Amino acid sequence: MKNLAIMGAGGKMGYRITEKLKDNDEYKLFCIEVANEGKKRLKELGVDVINQDKALKKSDIVVLAVPDRVIKKVCKDIIPKLNKNTIVVSLDPAAPYAGVLPEREDITYFVVHPCHPPLFNIETDIKAQKDYFGGVAEQDLVCSLYQGPEEDYIIGKELSCEMFGPIREVHRLTVEEMAILEPALVETISQTLIMGIKEAYEKAIKMGVPKKAATGFLMGHIRVQLAIIFGYADFPFSDAAQEAIEKAKPRIYKEGWIEEIMNKEDIKKSVKEIAEAVSND
Repeated sequence: MKNLAIMGAGGKMGYRITEKLKDNDEYKLFCIEVANEGKKRLKELGVDVINQDKALKKSDIVVLAVPDRVIKKVCKDIIPKLNKNTIVVSLDPAAPYAGVLPEREDITYFVVHPCHPPLFNIETDIKAQKDYFGGVAEQDLVCSLYQGPEEDYIIGKELSCEMFGPIREVHRLTVEEMAILEPALVETISQTLIMGIKEAYEKAIKMGVPKKAATGFLMGHIRVQLAIIFGYADFPFSDAAQEAIEKAKPRIYKEGWIEEIMNKEDIKKSVKEIAEAVSND
C-alpha cells in the first residue's frame, strides 16, 4: 500500500480522484483541502481532511489536483517538505513545460492528462454515453516521466489508470508533446474553431431557422463530417461539399495560421504566459 496525498482533494478534479481512490486498497489517502466548500464535499463523501504538513511527511506520492492559478505557489511551499524519492503527479503539462516546478533532483515529477471519452466509441450504458469527462466511460491517457527513475513511470501509470479509469489506452509522450496537444491543439485551435461554429449556429437561428431544427441538423452533420475527415467513415464528401470547402477556406482561415500557432516557439510562449498569469495571481 502506498501513502498518497491529494492536494485540493475537494476541488473539481481532486474530488473525482478522491471518490475513485477512497476505497482502493492499493492507496492510503491523505486528503488535503483548504476551501470550506471542498471540505464540505469531502465530509459528505465520508472522507476526512488531514493537516498538510502531517500528510506530506507520510506520503510516497503527491497529486497536484489544484487550480493552475495556485500551482506555482503550492509547489514552492510543499516541494522542499517532501521526502526523498517522493513522486509528484501533475495533472497538466503547463507547469513542468514552463519550468515553474521547483528543482529538486531526489524526487520524481510525473505528468498525466486524461483524453476524455472519445466521440466515436462503443459504450452501450446510458451513463457511459453521457459521461463527457471520464470515470464511467472508457478514455485514453497521455503520460510523461518528466524527471525520475524509469520504475516510477510504471507507478505513475498504474495510479493514473486508477484515478481516471476505465482506461482504453495509455500513450507515453514527452512533456513537450503533451503541450503541443494542450494548450495548442485542443485549447488554442480546436475549442476556438468550435466557438466559431457556435457563433454561426446562433446566426442561423437569428436568420429565422428554428432552434430545434438548427440543433438537430448541425449536430448530425458534425458527426458525419468528423467521421469522414478523421477516417471513421468509409465514404468521402460529395463533390459539391468538397467544392464548398475549397471556396470557404480562404474566406475563413488566415493564410499560414496553422504554422503560426502550431510551432514550438509559439507553444512555449503560450505556456509561459499561462505560468506567468499563475505566478502573478
